[in-house]
Amino acid sequence: MAKDNKIDKQAQLTDLFNHLVKQHRNFDQPVLELSSHEFAKAGLIQGMVEGNLTPPVMLLALAEGHWENAADTAKFDDLAYTLLSDTDSDWPVFAVISDGTNSRILSLFGSDGSDGTHGVDVLPSLEELNSFDRLERDPTFRWSMRIYTHLMHRFDAFHENVYRVTKDKVNDKNDIIEEVAKLLFLESFRIYHPDIQFTDKQGNKHLFSSVFNWQYVKKEGDKAVNLIKDAFNEFKSHKDYIVTSDDGSHNAIFSEDTHLRLSVPKNYEDLLEALQNLGPVIYNDGRISKEQGTLGDVSGDLLGRVFDVFLRANFESKGGLGVYLTPNPVKQAMLEIAINDIANDDEAIARLSNGDFRFCDPTCGSFGFGSVALSQLDHLIDTQLGGLNDYEKEALKEKLRNEGFTGADAAPRMVMLARVNMALQGAPKAQIFYTDNSLTTAALKPNSFDLICTNPPFGTPKFANNKNAQASKKTYEADMEQILGGFRPTEQVTDSYNAYYDHLKMRWDDTGDLYLDENGNPKWAGYRTDLRQTGGTDKKPTYSLAPSTDGLALGSKPDKKGNWKPVGASIDPAVLFIDRCLQLLKPGGRLMIVLPDGILCNSGDRYVREYIMGKKDEQSGEFVGGKAIVKAVISLPSDCFKLSGTGAKTSIMYLQKRRVSPDQPEQFLPEPQTDVFMAVAETLGYLVKNNIEDYNAGVPNDLDLIASAYKRGE
Repeated sequence: MAKDNKIDKQAQLTDLFNHLVKQHRNFDQPVLELSSHEFAKAGLIQGMVEGNLTPPVMLLALAEGHWENAADTAKFDDLAYTLLSDTDSDWPVFAVISDGTNSRILSLFGSDGSDGTHGVDVLPSLEELNSFDRLERDPTFRWSMRIYTHLMHRFDAFHENVYRVTKDKVNDKNDIIEEVAKLLFLESFRIYHPDIQFTDKQGNKHLFSSVFNWQYVKKEGDKAVNLIKDAFNEFKSHKDYIVTSDDGSHNAIFSEDTHLRLSVPKNYEDLLEALQNLGPVIYNDGRISKEQGTLGDVSGDLLGRVFDVFLRANFESKGGLGVYLTPNPVKQAMLEIAINDIANDDEAIARLSNGDFRFCDPTCGSFGFGSVALSQLDHLIDTQLGGLNDYEKEALKEKLRNEGFTGADAAPRMVMLARVNMALQGAPKAQIFYTDNSLTTAALKPNSFDLICTNPPFGTPKFANNKNAQASKKTYEADMEQILGGFRPTEQVTDSYNAYYDHLKMRWDDTGDLYLDENGNPKWAGYRTDLRQTGGTDKKPTYSLAPSTDGLALGSKPDKKGNWKPVGASIDPAVLFIDRCLQLLKPGGRLMIVLPDGILCNSGDRYVREYIMGKKDEQSGEFVGGKAIVKAVISLPSDCFKLSGTGAKTSIMYLQKRRVSPDQPEQFLPEPQTDVFMAVAETLGYLVKNNIEDYNAGVPNDLDLIASAYKRGE
């Protein structure tokens, strides 16, 4: 009976596949059926235009219950590789997928100039396909796909074994992630420093590549583990992995008191064998490129995805730390929209061509936004900078990896993960560093970045009435007052905010007028503010808003008479991050930020929106006095950050900082507010069930369609 059911399912798949073929009769070339599969049936179709074959299109029929392989593009890529592994034909550039109930069209593997597989509205016509530029940028892409699948299986198995079985000196699942990151860090030395040596505790020198080897570990056991630990202790302060931030501070990936925890030789053997035993690197046409591949040979896009997927699948969200885990569809859509506009901005392209382009995420988590930005900028360089030869393009990419990426976070573990993530993608010098607070750190300078993508912390914490909770509340409020000091006017300059806040009286003392420096500019505590004293008395000054390119103001808000006054610790940190990010952007720079919806619509936050856009002149209809142009607002589903422990309704806000006059570099030009692109994403390709992202629900990723509509100018 079970056999009969299996036959019935295969027959249903065949019928569904044949139906897809009939729907695409204009592709008149013989169908090339792909490898048989348990729950999928696929084939390649092509058409003929003016005597030329179009690029292939995949038709894919899925059995009931397996829609996740279409809804989740990462899972689709894995399935596609399996189906395509035995074909000698050109790989498809689009796929049409159906399970009988749901259907979807995908653009595959970044072949349309985007970053990876994503949904599209319609399948291009034969004529459009005929002129479709299917440049396969990576000649070993198919091999990289196979290695991606291999690594994901092995990483998951390793994590499960350590967590469930060996418990090898780790306390939780996050500890295991950290240990994997340390070994990936060491693997980068084996790849990029093949001749490097280290000294063990007895003073003996060893060739690292000979010791950090799964076969050596298998043979020598505990001896090998001890030597690897010695190597880690020496390499963790290697100069190539220490970055210098904008304030001149030097930051290593690991602190001096960080060591390898794992001690069971078999754990080392298993993970190193997964990383190192990759077999020969094979060209897409089947020829061998090199006899033994390494992670350095794997496509950067896929290697970044390995790290991101492994982290998201296994990271335990505690105490709100899930804020770092921005869903991949959100990251992809935000960067796709921003990079599209950069590609059409002559000034931005000029800065990119000169190597002056800079990206930042001031609350970076594992730097997922940076990883996506890296791959998309690489592709932009390859496709849009036609005036550069191949050597110049590679030199530009290297400069951007060393100088173009900045991130900061208040969680040391996430900073470490972010640094290793970028090191794996050839960017160990990415300026990612720990900071107590990105709102106040001097390592992030005003007017520094072309693009900021971030999902900052938002909402004020709730505290119980017990003694410990109230003590925490006082600490939080004191910390917030220190932060707010940078947003408020003061009469003297100091290195510490403590001089401006009376912690005994627990109040801010605004002492009146602002002194001027030798250039006639007001002096500020740490940062300039956008507030100017315009009246009142010495004891009761009144302040008005005067937007400037490097100012801050949203630590204050206007009263009913328009006088700006300080606010307290109850302010939503998201408001401060809007202000801070606009300060950090270069004039004309772009900000993609995830915000709680209240800031966008609550009447009490109107002053925030006016600070951004300016006030509307009723006669001219123009917005006057704002710092930025609102390009788009995209509403996200309420369960977008459910895995992070919040059901808060959020949206993506896309801003462009106004440009300035060359003659008055601190004054914004009166650029008109353009039409705002607005859209609502109801689903992201998955539903959250039982604390997992379920891609088997058959829901679409609305952000695919929204990003496509934005790029078309709709």
